[in-house]
Amino acid sequence: MKIKLELFGASRDFSNKDFIEFNIKKPISIKEFRNLILEFIDKNFKGNENYKKIIKGSAFCSEDDRIISDNYKITKDQRIGIIPPIGGG
Repeated sequence: MKIKLELFGASRDFSNKDFIEFNIKKPISIKEFRNLILEFIDKNFKGNENYKKIIKGSAFCSEDDRIISDNYKITKDQRIGIIPPIGGG
């Protein structure tokens, strides 16, 4: 399945687009997806600690603009937004 991670705020530095697409083989939780994004940062930005801090402190929202918890399961193709902390946390 395809997950389109929509980038907001400071997370827009993660790509030259306003999103990153991930291909996932099985349903995953937001907690697992957060770890996948951290792996993306390790691979593409040599583990940039500032970017990793942004990911660890960010909230995520569903396609219907609801804040979702780390337990939320992604079970189909969908858009997920990453909402970084504003004003340093």
